[in-house]
Amino acid sequence: MLNRKWLLLSVVFVVAVALAVPSVYGAGRRYLSIASGWVTGAYYPFAGAVSRVAWKHLQEKNIKITAESSGASVANAKLIGKSDTDFALLQNDIASYAHYGKLMFDAPIKNLLGMMTLYPETIQIVARKEANINTVADLKGKRVSVGPLGSGTVENAKQILGAWGMSLDDLEAQQLKASQAADYMKDGRLDAYFNTTAVGAAHIIDTFVMGPSNIVEISGPNAAKLMKEFAFYAEDTIPPGVYKGLDQPVKTVAVMAMMVARADLETDVVYSVMKAVYGDLDQIKKAHAKFKGIDVKKALMGMSVPLHPGAEKYFKEVGVK
Repeated sequence: MLNRKWLLLSVVFVVAVALAVPSVYGAGRRYLSIASGWVTGAYYPFAGAVSRVAWKHLQEKNIKITAESSGASVANAKLIGKSDTDFALLQNDIASYAHYGKLMFDAPIKNLLGMMTLYPETIQIVARKEANINTVADLKGKRVSVGPLGSGTVENAKQILGAWGMSLDDLEAQQLKASQAADYMKDGRLDAYFNTTAVGAAHIIDTFVMGPSNIVEISGPNAAKLMKEFAFYAEDTIPPGVYKGLDQPVKTVAVMAMMVARADLETDVVYSVMKAVYGDLDQIKKAHAKFKGIDVKKALMGMSVPLHPGAEKYFKEVGVK
């Protein structure tokens, strides 16, 4: 009986202490999220790296940031619009369409504000060698994945096809995730797939390893027309040797990856995240090969929406205009 009484008193004491003293993982902790993309892409590892380096800058505020897998650019902009996430990664073209209410956005998402641009998001059209697709025009009538619903890849595919006088109706178009598209290519169920992602993405490497493949050039007068109509595009080149059997450089186009924040997030929180990223770039760069070129001096290149006050404060402090 005495032992049971002591056991009961011990339980009461432990509960009382737990309620009285906030745990590191307990009461009062605030959680913020970063909407990223598919786990096979570059957004997810970037978001994970940000969550790790930001911890020591935000722990005194008892704030923890977590990386969340999501549907990528268009979906992420909508999550910001609904305040269902706090930070997001997306393409600079999609960010602009969202903020100003253009194309796929029926109304402006004014609470989407810029933090930093990161690295080129290269448009890569991956094709089976056997399909004999060497130009964008050769995609006509072929089985092509144009990217998952809600992704920036779909919009890039539409715009590129438009520059060549085509639309999705000219293809046997499918809307697949990047990893699914790569699997379909291996099985011979696809002839090609569009992907807007960092050069050297794992699923593209895998496609080239599993069978003879090529990257379709996006160049010439039609590419110039594309860049004139949509100012977010810039010339880019995929270097030889990145993918198995790719022996020559391939000309293509790219947009920029960027990070945004909700407008109503406190200035000091966004400032702290900015300081964490650029103050610990070594850790960020270890997360993915594409991050090696991230530089605070380039952080406003391609910035397509107004800056969050927290980002503006940081850039003023470090002298970046």
